Amino acid sequence: MSDISQSRRQLLRAAGGLLAGAAAGSLIPAYAAEPRKLTRNTDTVRIGWGYGSLPDIAKQRGVFEKTLAAKGIKVEWIGPFPNHAPSIQAVVGGSADFGFWGSTTPALAAMLAGSPIVFTAFDVYSPRSTAIIVKKSSGIQSVADLAGRKVAVNRSGLGEFLLIAALEKHHVDRDKVQFVYLNPPDAAPAFAQGRIDAWSMWSPGVDIARFSNDAKDIFNEGRDLDFLIDYSSLVTRRKFVEENAELIRAVIDAYYVEGAWQSAHSAESEALVQREAKYPDQVRDYLASLKRVNQFHEPDDAAFIAQFQRAADWLAERKIINSRIKVADYSVKV
Repeated sequence: MSDISQSRRQLLRAAGGLLAGAAAGSLIPAYAAEPRKLTRNTDTVRIGWGYGSLPDIAKQRGVFEKTLAAKGIKVEWIGPFPNHAPSIQAVVGGSADFGFWGSTTPALAAMLAGSPIVFTAFDVYSPRSTAIIVKKSSGIQSVADLAGRKVAVNRSGLGEFLLIAALEKHHVDRDKVQFVYLNPPDAAPAFAQGRIDAWSMWSPGVDIARFSNDAKDIFNEGRDLDFLIDYSSLVTRRKFVEENAELIRAVIDAYYVEGAWQSAHSAESEALVQREAKYPDQVRDYLASLKRVNQFHEPDDAAFIAQFQRAADWLAERKIINSRIKVADYSVKV
């Protein structure tokens, strides 16, 4: 057995132990046959991160860097990024090798625009917590009340698709709602100042805004969405995968250990995120109470790819992304 193969199995056993027995088996994906060749032409990986993301926790804990250092790999953290689109831009532009575990939707949009990136792994965390929020004083009681209102979303991202899904489910014409395209750093003050009526956003930003603005959910991804449309994903340049499959494999395996630890330690994970993002204790406690669990998938998981393809088709049909895309062509197993 090669040292690489042995190290990989040790990592996976460690991840499984953190989740105690049978539960771990459903969270860590099974491997297909060993790759024929693992390439490597650098000893440094530049990894994107953002507040509340899995890389944020990995960065603070320090285990991730030690795991990779044992394989002669140095980690450089690039960020923080406010959302996935600029993280993707950093990968495309060559200032980062990995985005953070961000939304698949802007990644698909970038791929359709010609960006030379691919998916190498996916994470389905639950419960999902992206939501459309309104101030309790707004007079908005339901999705139907958004007609004639301004709603902030991030273009081709979780915010936009969730709003479209909500309007569709509640039979509200999209043309009757004003989509205001803002990234989170601009949407947060716009919501607080009343320049927009609602905001479609993910954790922890949506939770911070809900508590600080006396707001409430009128549509919640985990509770109200009929089927999952968006996933967390790890993206990198196609050429980097071809030239550094060994590093890609090592990074993914190290992330599995981080994901297992986060799943088993909700309170500790949220305390770490709060330390970086500096939000109120009540937000931290709420997020810890969700006890979110990560479930990872790889590009050779046919059942997952079929679900992802359904989601991509849904996005294309509603013109959230500009055309259909075969997701398997942009998903590379290492």
